[in-house]
Amino acid sequence: MKIFSEELVDQAVRELHVADLQNATIGDVLLVAQYLENKTGIPFIRMDQGSPGLPVNQAGVEAEKAALDRGVGSQYPAAAGVPELKQEASRFIKAFMNVDVSPRSCVPTVGSVAGSFGAFIACTQRTPGKDKVLFIDPGFPIQKSQLRVIGAQWEEFDVYKYRGQALRAKLESFLEKGDIAAIVYSNPNNPAWICLEEEELAIIGELATRYDVVVLEDLAYFCMDFRTDMGHPFQPPYPPTVARYTDNYILMLSSSKIFSYAGQRMALSCISDKLFERQFPALAERYHDSGVFGPTLIASILYMITSGCTASTQYAYAEMLRLSTEGQINFVEDTREYAHRAERMKKIFTDNGFHIVYDYDATQKVGDGFFFTIGYGNMTGGELLRELLYYGVSSISLATTGSDQQGVRACTSRMREELYSVMEERMKAFNEDHKTIK
Repeated sequence: MKIFSEELVDQAVRELHVADLQNATIGDVLLVAQYLENKTGIPFIRMDQGSPGLPVNQAGVEAEKAALDRGVGSQYPAAAGVPELKQEASRFIKAFMNVDVSPRSCVPTVGSVAGSFGAFIACTQRTPGKDKVLFIDPGFPIQKSQLRVIGAQWEEFDVYKYRGQALRAKLESFLEKGDIAAIVYSNPNNPAWICLEEEELAIIGELATRYDVVVLEDLAYFCMDFRTDMGHPFQPPYPPTVARYTDNYILMLSSSKIFSYAGQRMALSCISDKLFERQFPALAERYHDSGVFGPTLIASILYMITSGCTASTQYAYAEMLRLSTEGQINFVEDTREYAHRAERMKKIFTDNGFHIVYDYDATQKVGDGFFFTIGYGNMTGGELLRELLYYGVSSISLATTGSDQQGVRACTSRMREELYSVMEERMKAFNEDHKTIK
């Protein structure tokens, strides 16, 4: 039995001016869920927005308050970042990735959204004729919206059928055209939680060097592949990264998920030292500066977007990185709760006729974490999104993430203990009502 009537959902869609519910953005789905919840008082199972669902890291809070007490709020922060953060970022990357990036090349950004926006601008303008971005999908829809803002074009493909060595030929089919400036992916992946493995990253790195393409590696969920015991500073195993296989990379490292510091909008773009120092005549001509990649990105692009990053938050991030590097806090264990939630939520869905869409990496079963993907019978992702709303469950269609598979993305972050029994009851009702379509 449905929790919300079709008429009420249609009313929400009309009043909120949602053009197409089946292909709705995260923001649209969020508004519809809030509307229905407020209208009826019936709680939703919120699987739409990937906002952290754990307490903020208190070490960051205290460091930020101390910075404000010292008076840092009265001065503009340097565009390149405060020295303490740059130093701790370099140490953190060495400790947890075993990769060397100098402090100079670690640049704070207002979240990884600003980091990718600036990187897209610099990468698509650095070499005439190389002006497209290649997405290894599924991925973060906002990044394509950023390209719309700057008027850049992109190519994309769903990696579902191209794991392992099959990735090489697929990538080369795009890169050999000569117009790809950058490749972007998240690892672990938003929305599928699949992880690119070392063999695949080696392929990406090799081809990035051969075709002079910059790889933007989004590490929003850093070390959150809980199948492997990572998170011990200066000790293997280290998370897989393309930085071992090319000098053409930018690592985007956010504080939002690993430290639950999302509200302060703080991240880092960690650029390989060789790319940071490369000079591009096209950038020099456009910006009337040196055309050196790093300084141009900082002073002529990122500064134009945000005028630097909040000073006190930079000190907060520096302290959280420092304590992690020194082994005083374990951000991996702090975030493992997401894996426990995913395991329980997946079981409720699969016990009631659903299946996991992205169920395997190249060589192993996909892990549990912040996101997972589900399908039901032969429903399209848009159809499933709408049907789940009737049962008080919000999600987003995989079609909006560049996926060719049919299903929806589920986020674990807002799940609470008292909602598991509610979810189980609703999904039993969903399955009972839809058995005939399977």
